[in-house]
Amino acid sequence: MNGFFDIPSDLDNTYFGLIGLHLREALLPVLAGLLAALPLAQLCVRFRWLYPPVLGVTTVFYAIPSLAVFVVLIDYTGQTELTVMIPLAVYSLVVLVPAIVDGVRSVPEETLAASTAMGFGPVRRYVQVQLPIAVPAILAGLRVAVSASISLVSVGALIGNQGALGNLLADAQKYGRPELAVNSVLTTAVLAVLCDALLVLARNLLTPWMPRGKGRRARDNAAVRQERPEPQERPEPQEAATR
Repeated sequence: MNGFFDIPSDLDNTYFGLIGLHLREALLPVLAGLLAALPLAQLCVRFRWLYPPVLGVTTVFYAIPSLAVFVVLIDYTGQTELTVMIPLAVYSLVVLVPAIVDGVRSVPEETLAASTAMGFGPVRRYVQVQLPIAVPAILAGLRVAVSASISLVSVGALIGNQGALGNLLADAQKYGRPELAVNSVLTTAVLAVLCDALLVLARNLLTPWMPRGKGRRARDNAAVRQERPEPQERPEPQEAATR
């Protein structure tokens, strides 16, 4: 068991240091992608003709293998974390832009009309009205983007020990220590599950108005009972008159 957490010295990091490095290389690109996707999605909502080309361009970038992007970037950014994080930020756009656009478009027209009547300008309406209502859709996109980013960081091990926990996969083959590969896979999976659970918790805290779990089923059952007509009592037959 000691060998399971015995990190080779060539990685210049401890086990928890690799976890912190992995989270940094995975989450910072998603945050950068979110900051870029918010204004880009607003433009796509406001100018509908812009959405198809934006979605097409981001999809094309997502189709390019990450290793090929690393080879192109390494001449400009070197064997650094930026070489890993830049492609991950671009990849996150293909998930976040559609999620934000769909969430913003789901805002009822009556709500938009009411905010306009209250004097909200386009920017204020987007920030204070549309985005809060679109939170469930945005967080759903973030859950996908974060999970994908956490898994793709490991590819950075191919460009000079920039894969964080993925470096353990290379060292497992280098030193003949399969327990390092198991460590890398299990820890990466646990990180993805924990981050997903935190995003679900954030969704529950940010959207208290949304019914969930048993409460949602109870409300649905109550609504069905209200819609279902109550059975009417049949009148008792009158007794035949005695002759």
